[in-house]
Amino acid sequence: MGYRKLNRNSSQRRAMLRNLTTSLLKSGRIETTEPKAKELKRIAEKMITLGKRGDLAARRQALAYMTDETVVTNLFEEIAPKFAERQGGYTRILKIGPRRGDAAPMAIIELVE
Repeated sequence: MGYRKLNRNSSQRRAMLRNLTTSLLKSGRIETTEPKAKELKRIAEKMITLGKRGDLAARRQALAYMTDETVVTNLFEEIAPKFAERQGGYTRILKIGPRRGDAAPMAIIELVE
């Protein structure tokens, strides 16, 4: 299978990943469960690659996926130029142990500086 289902139907999963991607690119780092972080990494890296391309078509693709227009502007003007020389590997996942309530494995996903 090519992706994790995360116990959600496709529309809920897509909405959750859109929100997580927007939050990660807005704040630079977020705390979530390990499986969500691993799925988010795939999408966030694609968004940064779109930002590196920098043309109008790439901007429209990013706007179609992310929920906040200011985050897309920030992606194309500030985040993507930082990674201009880097060939992938824009995010880092740090495991931080189990969550207290249900012992779900937690992780921090952040943009590499």
